[in-house]
Amino acid sequence: MLDWEDLRHFHALSLLGTLSAAARALGVEHATVARRVVHLEEKIGAKLVDRRGRRLSLTAKGQQIASIATRMSEDALTIERTALNTDNRHTGTVRVSAPPALATALLAEPFVRLRQRHPGINVVVIGETRYASLGRREADIAVRMTRPEHGDLTVTKIGDIGFSLYADPAYLAATREADWSFVGYEETMASSPQERMLARIAADRPVAIRATALEFQLATVKAGGGVALLPDFMAAGLNLTRLPLPDGPLTRELWLVVHTDIKDVPMIRAVMDELGGKAR
Repeated sequence: MLDWEDLRHFHALSLLGTLSAAARALGVEHATVARRVVHLEEKIGAKLVDRRGRRLSLTAKGQQIASIATRMSEDALTIERTALNTDNRHTGTVRVSAPPALATALLAEPFVRLRQRHPGINVVVIGETRYASLGRREADIAVRMTRPEHGDLTVTKIGDIGFSLYADPAYLAATREADWSFVGYEETMASSPQERMLARIAADRPVAIRATALEFQLATVKAGGGVALLPDFMAAGLNLTRLPLPDGPLTRELWLVVHTDIKDVPMIRAVMDELGGKAR
């Protein structure tokens, strides 16, 4: 009989493409993922993964098994959500995914209030720039700046995030506007509205420092490293100069997202209500 744990580890590898990524998603060592995949191959009697140096790819049999494992995983998650929906207590753990800077600035106080009202609810905040999958229960609730268009999800607007150009006053005093350098996201975020606007503003001037973490961008600006397009909540109260945007204000909508199957679970509903989400 096949071991479901072997299939689960192989499924994560097939989705994420590398041993290290699968290990992070499962909370195990990458050697554990490799061992589980080898054990599955031995049970099936077929090679599932081509290993060529650090590059991994699925064989034809591996793709077939991955498809089956995906269906099994979806069925298992449906069972989990069904079981969760029968729990009427305000007790348990709720995993919330949100961009790290936003989570740090905006979610701490609501979750403290939540714990005061419902001490039986524990909250795990997953601060990631990528979007955790609600369908795969990588998180129960997500706070996002992009409204998802697919999936059986309940989506509620809970606010707006304004962005502005910021720089250290001493940097602006010492640097001609034509000589400004800029601080922005690295290339994987190039399609975001704020990064597209920054590219237009910078024009032929350099975006000399790039970082995934907004906290690093802010620290760079405070150190006099250039001009950055930052969320207004990050710069509030700091000794930074706010500069007007040439194209007018930039605002991103903030969305609260939950899988529809679990939106009425009491502990999920309590977290959503604290964050301002009235499902519709």
